[in-house]
Amino acid sequence: MSNDRSLESGNLSAKLQAISTTVYDAAESYQGDSIGLLALLRRLEELHREIRDGSFQDSLPDNRQQLYSLLKDIESEGGWPYIERMRLKAFLVKLVQEANDENSDSLIGSDRSCGW
Repeated sequence: MSNDRSLESGNLSAKLQAISTTVYDAAESYQGDSIGLLALLRRLEELHREIRDGSFQDSLPDNRQQLYSLLKDIESEGGWPYIERMRLKAFLVKLVQEANDENSDSLIGSDRSCGW
């Protein structure tokens, strides 16, 4: 039984690694494309919600021992999975900062062309 459990764990680990590689490859292929990356993030959030509201809820423990085991795993392995959204305020601050950087760069470039 212990061998079955470690084999299952190994299979899950391999599947999770394959998923991670696929997601990283997709993100890399859309580097610099905010619309493409936003679509990827939206899909990941949608998958998270579907799994949480479907399969995960259906598999929740129905006795105290299983509940204890689940809670112990959540506590020891890093807590509850959560997909954080970028705050609009942080997004706007970054946007303004980049605009200011671009303006500074263009002013420096125009100074050089004038011979200053």
